[in-house]
Amino acid sequence: MMSLGHARIGLALATLALSGGMALAEATFVPGDTQYIAALGDPKATSGNDAETWGFWEVDPGPRGVWSTEFGELMARGGKAPAGWQFDPASWWLEEHGLIMEAPSFPLPAGQYVVTGGREVTSVLTVAAPDTEGHQAWSLADGATIYDVTHLRCRAAVYTAKTGGACTPDKTPTNVFPMDPGRQMPMVEGCEKQDYQVLIVVGRMVES
Repeated sequence: MMSLGHARIGLALATLALSGGMALAEATFVPGDTQYIAALGDPKATSGNDAETWGFWEVDPGPRGVWSTEFGELMARGGKAPAGWQFDPASWWLEEHGLIMEAPSFPLPAGQYVVTGGREVTSVLTVAAPDTEGHQAWSLADGATIYDVTHLRCRAAVYTAKTGGACTPDKTPTNVFPMDPGRQMPMVEGCEKQDYQVLIVVGRMVES
């Protein structure tokens, strides 16, 4: 995982404001500790109505993770990770180095997030409050796509048991780690898998 210089972010936001893609003059960029969003959807999409399926890590889950090869030790502690989070055998998360991670929180809170993939593009992700059916609209400023603000070196997937199967992290193939950018997370024996795209959050936009 990585953090980015606020000067670089400020320059990117100024470019957004000048482009007219969003009325950023009415909002202020408030930097914060680097956070992460687990996003689903078409990488080419610039907007959608499914942010309720996206997760949010308030703190970087990588350094708080446990190696899949140390799953036995984790269970010997009752599933309690050294960082304090609890392993869920019914639904567990893995990252690109082979670390079991704590789950993100769902749904993604409404607001305006300054997001980047650590490459050329920084954008403002606007997430609406849930509608009457629980759906949350989202959009990226200035025509940015999910791919533009995906950190390609960060990989994340959630694993759940197949019907009648046993799905545990100790069955994870370790020879694939660390994962190359663009590759999907590995299949694990006995598991169903859902890959997520990871967006870096470097701050919020708040009304001036």
